[in-house]
Amino acid sequence: MSVARVSIQTADFDLSEEVAALRADDKRVGAVCSFVGTVRDRNDGSTVASMELEHYPGMTEKAIEAMIDEAHKRFDILGARVIHRVGLLQPLDQIMMVAVVSAHRGQSFEACEFLMDYLKTQAPFWKKEQTPEGARWVDARVADDAALARWGIAASNTSV
Repeated sequence: MSVARVSIQTADFDLSEEVAALRADDKRVGAVCSFVGTVRDRNDGSTVASMELEHYPGMTEKAIEAMIDEAHKRFDILGARVIHRVGLLQPLDQIMMVAVVSAHRGQSFEACEFLMDYLKTQAPFWKKEQTPEGARWVDARVADDAALARWGIAASNTSV
């Protein structure tokens, strides 16, 4: 049974379970690199009480699948898995994960970082934070666009 490469879900996830499924007893795997993002309690100088994430079902999964396809073209990896949560999240909640497996660590590290940079700027998610000043949409950051540019990709997003 193959593991889905992309999941958009409201439920939390267990990194250990996800990595075990991605490895799937594949004896070629010599490296696993993962990243887990969590909701912070502060952003842009304000306290964040919660964050709500929205997406376009179907379109979001397709966009992330294309990102994983691009990672496979650029790096010698054996597999990748992306989970991104949507809905209402609180500080400390896990918001997303990227896991990559390969024969060697360098390829896993690079592919994981590539996918993170891609996700931060190109994945169609909209984030709204609740702060003491009221609700606000989270804009893309110039630093995220610069991170993507180092891979030779210009950011094509427009912030909501």
